[in-house]
Order: sequence, then structure tokens, then C-alpha cells
Amino acid sequence: MERNPPDEDEDHRSLIPHNDIRDNDLNRRREDNIQSVTTARAINMANGDDETVTRTRSRWNISLDKRYVVAAVSLTLLVVFFFLLYTNPRRFSSSFKLDPLSTRVRESELRALYLLRQQQLALVSLLNRTLVDQTANLNSSNSIGSSLLVDNVKAALAKQISLSKQIEDVLLSPHRTGNHSVTDPGSDSITGSYNYERCRKVDQKLLERKTIEWKPRPGKFLFAICLSGQMSNHLICLEKHMFFAALLDRALVIPSSKFDYQYDRVIDIERINTCLGRTVVISFDQFKEIDKKKNAHIDRFICYFSSPQPCYVDEDHVKKLKGLGISIGGKLEAPWSEDIKKPTKRSFQEVQEKFKSDDGVIAIGDVFYADMEQDLVMQPGGPIKHKCKTLIEPSRLILLTAQRFIQTFLGKNFTALHLRRHGFLKFCNAKSPSCFYPIPQAADCISRIVERANAPVIYLSTDAAESETGLLQSLVVVDGKVVPLVKRPPRDSAEKWDALLYRHGIEDDSQVDAMLDKTISAMSSVFIGASGSTFTEDILRLRKDWGTSSMCDEYLCRGEEPNFIAEDE
Repeated sequence: MERNPPDEDEDHRSLIPHNDIRDNDLNRRREDNIQSVTTARAINMANGDDETVTRTRSRWNISLDKRYVVAAVSLTLLVVFFFLLYTNPRRFSSSFKLDPLSTRVRESELRALYLLRQQQLALVSLLNRTLVDQTANLNSSNSIGSSLLVDNVKAALAKQISLSKQIEDVLLSPHRTGNHSVTDPGSDSITGSYNYERCRKVDQKLLERKTIEWKPRPGKFLFAICLSGQMSNHLICLEKHMFFAALLDRALVIPSSKFDYQYDRVIDIERINTCLGRTVVISFDQFKEIDKKKNAHIDRFICYFSSPQPCYVDEDHVKKLKGLGISIGGKLEAPWSEDIKKPTKRSFQEVQEKFKSDDGVIAIGDVFYADMEQDLVMQPGGPIKHKCKTLIEPSRLILLTAQRFIQTFLGKNFTALHLRRHGFLKFCNAKSPSCFYPIPQAADCISRIVERANAPVIYLSTDAAESETGLLQSLVVVDGKVVPLVKRPPRDSAEKWDALLYRHGIEDDSQVDAMLDKTISAMSSVFIGASGSTFTEDILRLRKDWGTSSMCDEYLCRGEEPNFIAEDE
């Protein structure tokens, strides 16, 4: 039911007066209360009773005073704080730290205990090695063993003195503040006087070198015949042929790659002529061009060895020579009775007498096993007078590649190891003593040499299986740390150290790889070789000629016999 507007207005008018009456009553009461209080205060003041007012004011004043005092004190302390922090921050900050000296002392003591343990193990090892070396020296007829023993003892003692200095430094380190040291100033000079380099370079005594001139007669040639063994054998044979050519005043003809190895891939033939300042060596193609009139004819074929087979040449090799368009006059002849298994020591006068000829072209073969004037042949640089370090050395491409590999993976100080295994077990066991060592024994020998050399890494040149090299890697340990064995990695386009070989198309040549291994090994600080290997002998020749031979160079496990040898078949 809806209401009319007039009715709502009437109700509103009737309700409003009631609310106004209630509000007026409340306001009237408040005014009465205020008036009564005011009247009472006036009466009190009139009577002189102002105690309440005074107390209130005094409380307010005290509160303000305390706040000012606290603020002033706080500001003063804050100023002092920043002043101290600015003038001496280290002293101020140290007061808020926990005492670090005890922690540092404890760490130094633990480190010193570890070093002392290492020193104890090293001294025990030195004692054991000294006993072994003394036993080996008793069986040696020369003084080399005793001198090496003295060197080993000196170097070992120097290392222990250095280790003691490290222990001293570790123990004193917590007591050092800033640049101040509590170490005795004279301690460095004392330890410095024991700096003994055990693996120093060998003095080659170049001033005492004896040489002969190589001056070929016009139209006189010596055709080199090298057939025994692999590339290393052939390079040694070629070096001896140079000596023969110099003695007989003939130019040396390098064999064709169809009859022998492709020598120009691994050695720089033209460089040999540069070293002597005249043409003493020519290639087979140059020889054919010069000897056109005779159609590359060998006038005389002389055999250095008469048995078990003259010249070490069989019918197949003769056919190969003829297949190159070379004709051979006469039969194979030997000027003396000489056996490959028991070569006789010969003088260069005997060679000149037996092989001298007025024929234009002669061939001599094979001279790899020839035992002639070894003192001259084994000199640094060889027996021939020239202006280079050596006549037969790796080609420029291989030399640069070896240097780049060393810069990439090895660094200046490294040990090189030639570990021959393939086909070496039977070969070594036929010798007395055997030269084939179990991997654990070999690892022990290698570790001793690496410790002497103080080299952080080993370059490994080997034909061993991965199973053997993996075991060897885990066992070569020096001062509790495994010494890495580094081999040339497979081709990787991201690596640029071997780019020169790929650029010239010789990256997959096995002979180039072998010569690269030799070159890297010849540049090492210390070299460990395989006894009975011509690969090792060629590395030793390069080291001798280049002046990189070390007092620590030696054959693997020299003076030891394998601790286990298999029976014969």
C-alpha cells in the first residue's frame, strides 16, 4: 500500500521537534559542567593553590631536557664513530672480526704436515734408489754410473732443501702482516746456493770436432743403395753414404721414390747443398737428366757386405732398378769378406782403398750395418765439414708443425718418451738382457726420470695398443699426481697447429707422421728411448746435432732387467 507525499511530510514535521529537544538538553548539560569546572579552578587560583599547574609544567620541561641530552650524546658518538672509521679503518674493522689467526695457523699446520709427509716419502725413495744405483755401478766398468749417482743425490738433496723452505714459509705465513715478513733474510741465499740443475744440457765439445771436406769431382757420382729396415734405418744409411761420397770425392744420388722412400717429403735435400756451399747431393731425376748420354748407367756395383747376401740386394731390387731405366754394368762384387751379423771395424783409409774407382757412376749397398770410424760418424753434426747444425734434418714444413704442436700442447719443458711395443716382445726377448718391460715396471722407471726432469707433461710416441697406454697413464705418478701422457690427436679443423701439412697435401703420409714424432721428441727437455730401436737412435742423433741432449736422456729402465720374462716358443 503506497503512501501519499503529504502524509510523509506531516510525519517528518512531527518527528523533527523531538530530536531537537533531545540535542538541546545534552548541550545544556555540557555547558553546566564546563562552567562548574572553570568556577572551581578560579576559586583555587584565588586561594593561591596552583600546585597542579606547576607540576604539569615541570614534567613537560624535564621531558624536553632528556630528549636534548640523548640527542646530543648520540650525535657525539656518531661523530666519533665516523672519525675513527676514516682515520684507521683496518684497526676499526678488525675489532669487529673473529680472530682469524687461529684458523690460519691451523690451516698452515695441516699444510706443513702434508709437506713433511711428502719429504719423508722422497727421502725414503732416495735411499732406495741409492741402493739400486750402487748395485748397478758395481756391474759397470766405467764411471758414468757413479757420476749419475752423485748427480741424483745432489739434485734430490736440493729438492728436499727447497721443500723444507716451503714448510717454513707455510708455518710462518699466519704471522705475516702486510709486506712485513718474519723470515730470515739470509734464508733465500742459502737455499739458492743449492739450485742444482740435474738434467742440464750435454756439452758437445764442438771445438774438438774432426771433419773432412766434401768436394765432388766433376762427373763422378755415388748411387746410394739403402734397403734394410724402415725409414729410420734408411736415413742412417743415407748419412753413412754421405760419408762414403765425401771420402771418394763423389756427388751422392738420392734414390727414386719408386725404388726407395720419398725422401723429399721428410728431409730438405737442397738444404744439404746450401750447408756445404756447393752441389754435393742430387735427386734421381737430376741424375737422369745429367747422365742422358749413358742412359743412367751404373758402371760398377760394389757390395760392402758379402754375406748373407751380397749388397743386401735380391733379384726383385735389381728388377726395380732396371725398371727405372737404369742399366747395371758387370756383376755385384764385394772387396772383402764382411758379414752383417758380425761387422768388422774399418778405417776410412780402408774404404778409400777398396772402393776407389775412376768409373763415372758407382753404387754401394747396403751400408746401414757398416762399422766404420764410429768416433767420427757419431760426432755432433757428423764427420763432414759444413756450416749447419746437421745435414739430415726434418723438412721446414715438419719442423714448423712440430714447433706449433709444442706451443699448443706441451710448452718448453716436457719429457718425450718413445715406447716401442709392436713386434718388440719377441725381438727383445731374443736379446740378453731383454728390453721389453711390463707396463708397471716401465711406469716406475718413467716416473723416476720425470721426477728428475721436473717436467709437467710427457709426449708419448708409441705403437702400443690403447690398453697398454691407458694402464701406463694411470701408473705414471710423481709427488702424488698423475703426469699426463700427450699423443698427437686426430685431425680437427678447429686446431691449426697441423695446417701446413694439410695445405701441402702430406697430412696422411705415415713417413711424415713418423718424422713429426721424431722432431717433437728431439726438441724435448729430456728424452726416454727404446733400446734397440733405430727410431730412438735417429732421435738421439738429432738431439746430439741440435744440442738438445740432456744429462737425463736414457733408454727406458736402463740397467734393469724385466721383472718377468716369458718363455721361448
